Amino acid sequence: MGLGGTLEYLSEKLGGGHEHKKKKKKQLQTVELKVRMDCEGCELKVKKAMSSLKGVKSVEINMKQQKVTVVGYVEPNKVLKKAQGTGKKAEIWPYVPYNLVSQPYVPGTYDKKAPPGYVRKVEDVTVSSQTSSSKQEDQFTEMFNDENPNACSVM
Repeated sequence: MGLGGTLEYLSEKLGGGHEHKKKKKKQLQTVELKVRMDCEGCELKVKKAMSSLKGVKSVEINMKQQKVTVVGYVEPNKVLKKAQGTGKKAEIWPYVPYNLVSQPYVPGTYDKKAPPGYVRKVEDVTVSSQTSSSKQEDQFTEMFNDENPNACSVM
């Protein structure tokens, strides 16, 4: 420890030194939003608003999918609030690629408004919905059961 290091150590101990508050450095993130845009004017308005955020490195807009991708040292909630501040309906991108979902046609997952190749991001099917679907299957099997006097008979 040299003379400079000794002086810094002593000044910190005696309270005469400057306290440096360490800020937690934000990580580079990609934030994807679904923003309702109707025309090129809407696109420019959203792009300008997103670019004005501190820490933004790039903004990409896909009008066909209504998708805005912001890359930078930003927080997703701040990006969402800024997008909503433009007066446009905005939400965090709710879709995932079709091949990442085990059951893409389960109610709540399949969305007609989703871009091609995407389905809505939902949690895995819960046990209660699996049991209710098995109960429904039992109803269908009972409907055509030979032992049931009220069953349909297909000939």
